[in-house]
Amino acid sequence: MTYEQVCVVGGGPAGMMAGLLLARAGVRVTVVEKHADFLRDFRGDTVHPSTLRLLDELGLGERFARLPHRKLEQMRMRIAGDTLVVADFRRLPGRHRYIAMVPQWDFLDLLAEAASAEPTFTLRMATEFTGLRVESGRITGAHLRNPDGSTETLDTALVLACDGRDSAARAAAGLRQDMFEVPMDVWWLRVPTAADTAGTAQVFARFDAGRAAVTLDRGDYYQTSYLIPKGSDAKLRARDIRWLRDELADLFDWTPEALAAVRSWDDVKLLEVTMGRLPTWHAPGLLCLGDAAHTMSPVGGVGVNLAIQDAVAAARILAAPLLSGRLTSADLAKVQRRRHFPTAMTQKSQLNEHELLLEPALDGTLTGAPTPLRIIDRFPVLAGISAYVGGIGLRPERAPAFARP
Repeated sequence: MTYEQVCVVGGGPAGMMAGLLLARAGVRVTVVEKHADFLRDFRGDTVHPSTLRLLDELGLGERFARLPHRKLEQMRMRIAGDTLVVADFRRLPGRHRYIAMVPQWDFLDLLAEAASAEPTFTLRMATEFTGLRVESGRITGAHLRNPDGSTETLDTALVLACDGRDSAARAAAGLRQDMFEVPMDVWWLRVPTAADTAGTAQVFARFDAGRAAVTLDRGDYYQTSYLIPKGSDAKLRARDIRWLRDELADLFDWTPEALAAVRSWDDVKLLEVTMGRLPTWHAPGLLCLGDAAHTMSPVGGVGVNLAIQDAVAAARILAAPLLSGRLTSADLAKVQRRRHFPTAMTQKSQLNEHELLLEPALDGTLTGAPTPLRIIDRFPVLAGISAYVGGIGLRPERAPAFARP
């Protein structure tokens, strides 16, 4: 049996950031990731201005800038015939007045490389979390399955559950989210484009009566989400794939040649959207972060940013108790108190957008742009405020002093 002060379950943005920061504090930390690499399609590829600032504070800004990326400066929507600007990141304060679009695997590789320079950090890929060890009501370890099929138990002072919306660590601790109703699921697909937009990404959303879709120009392809009514995947997939190609052609004026890349339903991936929040994010010896604590709607693409902010707060609050060997549940509760407000307010905003825009679009009753969005478009300063809320957040976290170079 091996001892580590912290076992991080899940090598996504929250897990890798928490591992890096805790290791820089001198905490012995192991991150376990069940996959052999970070290469997965249709993950959150947005790096928000608050995260870009954080990377600067960690001495990683120049390395990140060398990654191939595109800059999102505005978010536009076409709603029942009207085109609106609903967020203008060019109005943000600071150096980073945009959202950087970069494949998440490149971002995670950057964090892993930086963390590997710390002597107290270990990353174990292709290692699956299989359960928790509990002694006298406290979680004291994580059961793991290694790449060769052997099993072991990692003895820990703390397990950080950073393994996403379907968190195995959260379930093993018996924690259950309070769930919110959502009106949609999402189809993800790629449509190729030969357009060169000089490194500037464009997000364009279309909402009509009965249809809703969002596309993001990634340079050589459009990363596209097509929203469908909740639970309607099987029924709609019974149609010929040409139906979906015709829908996309009508929404975005794409050519038959481009849409021919959507050959069959195998090219269309389903995200079953869920949204919820744990009443209590922790149990003795375990803390949930990111989607494991609060599963977000894909609206606004803010899930990654919130997960990273959770990780920063957790590292800042927990490093000293971990190093002194005096970690208590009260320390874990401090993290939840710090992060509850921005999480709850962001989810409230997402639910409002569901009600104002997505539900009417999907049930066919949308007749025009909702008044709040019309007001934002009319007064550009409001588009700057909405960009701040979405791009920086209500309680942005700064790098702890121990993590700065």
